[in-house]
Amino acid sequence: MKTKTQMSKLVAGAAIVLAANVPGYGQTNLGAACGCPPVSARTTVTVSSLPGFSVVANAFGGELTTGGNWTCDKTYVLDQKIYVPAGQVLNIQPGTVVKGVFTNSVQAAAALIIERGGKIIAAGTKDCPIVFTTVNDVNVDGTYGVINRGQWGGIVILGKASNNLNFALNGPFTAGSGNGKLAVCDGVGVVEGFATNVPQDRFGVCTSANAQGSGEAVSQTFDDNDNSGIMRYVSIRHAGAILSVGSEINGITLGSVGRGTTLENIEIVSCADDNIEFFGGTVNIKYITTLFGNDDMFDWDDGYTGKAQFLFGMKGDTQTGWSQDSDNGFEADGDDQKTCAAPISHPVIYNATIIGNSKTVLNSDNSSIAGINAKELTEGEIYNSIFANYKNGYNMIQALGSRSVNCSVETYNNWINGSLKVKCNTFVGVTNPLTIANNTTALIASDNTKFLTTDLNNVVSSLPGFTFTFTANPTTNAWTAKNDVVPNPALSISGCPAYPVDGFFTTVTYRGAFASTGASWLSDWSYSALLGSTLGTAPCATDLNKDGVTNVTDFLIFLPAFNTSCQ
Repeated sequence: MKTKTQMSKLVAGAAIVLAANVPGYGQTNLGAACGCPPVSARTTVTVSSLPGFSVVANAFGGELTTGGNWTCDKTYVLDQKIYVPAGQVLNIQPGTVVKGVFTNSVQAAAALIIERGGKIIAAGTKDCPIVFTTVNDVNVDGTYGVINRGQWGGIVILGKASNNLNFALNGPFTAGSGNGKLAVCDGVGVVEGFATNVPQDRFGVCTSANAQGSGEAVSQTFDDNDNSGIMRYVSIRHAGAILSVGSEINGITLGSVGRGTTLENIEIVSCADDNIEFFGGTVNIKYITTLFGNDDMFDWDDGYTGKAQFLFGMKGDTQTGWSQDSDNGFEADGDDQKTCAAPISHPVIYNATIIGNSKTVLNSDNSSIAGINAKELTEGEIYNSIFANYKNGYNMIQALGSRSVNCSVETYNNWINGSLKVKCNTFVGVTNPLTIANNTTALIASDNTKFLTTDLNNVVSSLPGFTFTFTANPTTNAWTAKNDVVPNPALSISGCPAYPVDGFFTTVTYRGAFASTGASWLSDWSYSALLGSTLGTAPCATDLNKDGVTNVTDFLIFLPAFNTSCQ
């Protein structure tokens, strides 16, 4: 028989356990679960000082000529552009922290670049994610303000999969111009946002004559199964250094990356440019989060044809200084120069939840403010998703006054002829659910019939259990009101297209990124859980009231049930 004293000790012990299980335990005491020392106790290593580092002329950085094995007992500082060359592998141990140096020279912004033929193996775990952040994020504990963006470059992965670059129409590349002309020959482009023209910054393969004297081997064949490595349970924070308007480095930049590459459970937090951008390629992505970025959440161009499922994007709100941009959830391009070259961009996407910031005025480099902005000639398929709090829900670009089906009049025709499918999606709290060129005047009656009836899209002002507004201080990361991104009950997909049985897509029975029951896939490891910014991202079973925080309220819920039967 337990005494009153023993029972008191048990209760006290339970309280200690509850207090210890704070939000985001995978990112609190980072790496502790896999034996890593505290972040503050790790040795700092400047990457350019490592053996095998070799400067690359005119690249504002150098190559790790022998690859690397980065371990979690050290903090690695990207002090310039660091390249992993062909034939080499950079292995990054779970729990490792990598920090980018901030520089006022945007050309020299620190970044990690995986060259064509190189590989990154950054296979973090739920308990031990890998974190890329800025050197200004001293403690890596969620206290560095999410308002801080563009503090370093980002991660760039370059491969040999298909793109539709045509030198005559997509070139010649001019470093740092931001004009969308990336080609140095047919099939090879230079990463947007790089003010250089060195082979280390290029993606794709040269499929015909060397049009710019670039030194590329000609008449090669794309490899759509190209493998650039693994990134899993990786958090990328405060990246997106801006070279000039329209010419920036993204949180993750993917140039002709092949489907042999694994990208899943990745989050991009507080990026100054696009969170993740695809320049051609066939790579698939799954369980991807973008938070508080300052440009498009997901951007594709130049013939991207990969697959995606379970995507979550959330803008900062409209408080002064919090989120100054007015960009899109999905920005969908065929290619900026409207060449009609194959392959036409055609990603297949299921189960996204994309939340905007209600802004209504375009910035200088915007063409719309939309959950989906279908731009130059893109095709694709977007199903079973939720778009909320945007001025426009689904916007298509079209040469007004023309409705003929030809390659010069933009994406409206691709939607009408079925090569651009936007079906079974729910649009919540959007001013204009369907627009052409950012307005409703060009719509005809059959457009709304197709959108709402034929394609089974829903338009609502609100959803049970779903709120897209929140209140926070982006400097201190203090949340005083949280959003809830999980409709309850779940939204039906009855009558919607079946999920492909292809080994990639997971068959589920709801719209949006999250199930209405069970733990969210954001739980345990994500920055959302660390910040406690979104309801339902409970890090562990101790968050009994599911408010994203384990605190005395949870203990008081637990206390009356202590020592009772679970039967």
